[in-house]
Amino acid sequence: MESKINRITDILRRDDGISGAMMYTEQISWILFLKFLSDLEDTKADEALLNGQEYTYILDDKFKWSAWACPKKDGKIDLINAKSGEDLLEFTNKELFPYLKGFKSITADAKSIKYKIGAIFEFLDNRIANGHTLREVLDIIDAMDFHNQADLFQLSLVYEKLLKDMGSDGGNSGEFYTPRPLIKTIVDVVNPKIEQTIYDPAVGSCGFLIEAYNHVRYEDVTENRQRELSTSQLKFLNEDTFFGNEKTPLSYVMGVMNMILHGIESPNISKTNTLTRDIRGLEEKDRYDCILANPPFGGKENDSIQQNFTIKSNATELLFLQHMMNHLKLNGRCGVVIPEGVLFQTNKAFQAVKQELLERFNVHTILSLPAGIFLPYSGVKTNVLFFDRNGATSDIFYYEVNPPYKLTKNKPIQYEHFKEFLEVWEKRTLTDNSWIVNINDIKEFDISAKNPNNIEVIEHKSPIELVENIKDNNREINDLMDEIEAILVGKDIDE
Repeated sequence: MESKINRITDILRRDDGISGAMMYTEQISWILFLKFLSDLEDTKADEALLNGQEYTYILDDKFKWSAWACPKKDGKIDLINAKSGEDLLEFTNKELFPYLKGFKSITADAKSIKYKIGAIFEFLDNRIANGHTLREVLDIIDAMDFHNQADLFQLSLVYEKLLKDMGSDGGNSGEFYTPRPLIKTIVDVVNPKIEQTIYDPAVGSCGFLIEAYNHVRYEDVTENRQRELSTSQLKFLNEDTFFGNEKTPLSYVMGVMNMILHGIESPNISKTNTLTRDIRGLEEKDRYDCILANPPFGGKENDSIQQNFTIKSNATELLFLQHMMNHLKLNGRCGVVIPEGVLFQTNKAFQAVKQELLERFNVHTILSLPAGIFLPYSGVKTNVLFFDRNGATSDIFYYEVNPPYKLTKNKPIQYEHFKEFLEVWEKRTLTDNSWIVNINDIKEFDISAKNPNNIEVIEHKSPIELVENIKDNNREINDLMDEIEAILVGKDIDE
């Protein structure tokens, strides 16, 4: 499957309508999605037939994959009826996409897959300019089979790789991809359980929610070994577990599609700016058991947005932090990536938010991340803040991640780099990379991560020793100069 996707990306790179990893990932996505939907409907129709029922297809006959994309005759592509060139583009752009975009207005049931399809295609268009290129791509994807769980699992892995490649493309693509080893580490610590609600206020491509799904659903995700869940638990997992917001249209599309391609048919993802919601007056039933996030930071918000928060600030990181604090249920758990400045800045707004955080929540762990973890699209030094809503903070366990090499775009963070942290954080074991700070030792709400084990030992030498060192250095320099002079003289003689 991965080799087929690689072939498609090579084909699309040559198309005049496609430019960059972001765009070819977007175009592969909608075609993959429609093939996935076709196989999903076929499977449901077969299941209904076995139960003596009739399945009602979501798509009208004309818009089924088997009718427009790859019609078959005797098990092979029907070359007479398979559109190509301008005919294929005409149908795709003027009939198929308007039909799919209209789904959102047909039904008001936001949990239905029909509504989700409309929400996805509302922000999508076909950008493939050459109809023969589109024909090539359709034929390759038609050969993929998504009828069983193993094939769906492979599809989810391939799609994750597409999103990773798009994130590695740099520029603004960083919003689509947080390193998966970091996401898995945060999910491992927060440890969501079945029948708990999970929320990400800035979902991007839904990496946190998908990792949380894997954490809850699988005993061993690498072997695709699922946990035994009851019918009601599966329904809750599919319809009432995952929640999120995303304001960027393409991120929203990628996120919803990513969830559905991972087998979560009805994720509760809204296309909205989280910060436009007033955090006051929220009821407990509207809060969440687990919050997982890497929200955008470094941005500035205007006065109308700031009015939604008790502590006003134009820094998006402070507003998102307040939002998450406010949306966490009693005994709920949160893991959030924040820029280092949040920890050490002590101006009025930063102090006020951190005071509320420390006094109303249990900030039990701060994970100091290495520089370069978000390269190539951000070099900002970051930390992960873990807090629970079960009382005030008494002391904070810190851990500093120190990979054996400098992180770069081509040498990214690995899950193994978090191995010691995951072994020691819960029991708060002290190592060279970890330490504990009592709340009484924190001044002006500066909770920055300063590893006391990294104190540099300065060797003090006497004046006589310093003079001798200088003489030794001078002798070495003179010896080197003599060697260079001898080489140069020898060279002149040879010439």
